[in-house]
Amino acid sequence: MDGTLLDTERVYFDSLVMALGAFGYTDDVEALCHAMVGLPGPECEAMLHARYGESFPLADINKAFIARRDEMFEAGLPLKSGAVELLDTLQDSKCPMAIVTSSSRRTAEAHLTLGGIRDRFDTILTRDDVTRGKPSPDLYLLAASRLGVSPEFCIAVEDSNHGVTAAHAAGAITIMVPDMAPPTDESRARCVAVVSDLHAVRAMLQRRSGLKRRSE
Repeated sequence: MDGTLLDTERVYFDSLVMALGAFGYTDDVEALCHAMVGLPGPECEAMLHARYGESFPLADINKAFIARRDEMFEAGLPLKSGAVELLDTLQDSKCPMAIVTSSSRRTAEAHLTLGGIRDRFDTILTRDDVTRGKPSPDLYLLAASRLGVSPEFCIAVEDSNHGVTAAHAAGAITIMVPDMAPPTDESRARCVAVVSDLHAVRAMLQRRSGLKRRSE
């Protein structure tokens, strides 16, 4: 969802860097924030405590982060390039789809609604649905089960290295569209393709899987 369909990761990144800086945490925080991309919130909080100690003012940082995030979201929640076209093609071809996200259900519902694509999905799996979030494969395995399709016949589109690890471990055919963080060598090896945007994903699926074109 975030960073794949919704262009939110930059908002999260900038908001966290700003919040940390406001409390005097400026030591290579951009690298730390990059390492959090694709991870569930509780794991990100654990990383902050591990780096700065148990006295880290998490509640105050969260408050500043949320204020900055919401301020940026007031300008709208844009979709990633090609998102609408890809979703249209998948719906025209009657492909079952699921959202698999490290965000909470509350956040997923709010962001998909703000992005105008909530009604595209009947199946939404969030960190609230499993004990272990990404990079564990549990969310992808649950999504495949809900869709009634074996994981090896599912295509996962991911923007982060942690997401790629989760999808690959579940046995899904994985395509990466990098967002904030570039693909690692391990991610490249786990993917059938690393492409520039969702337009390229759509073209690949049409070419290799026989998906309909809207004009057909």
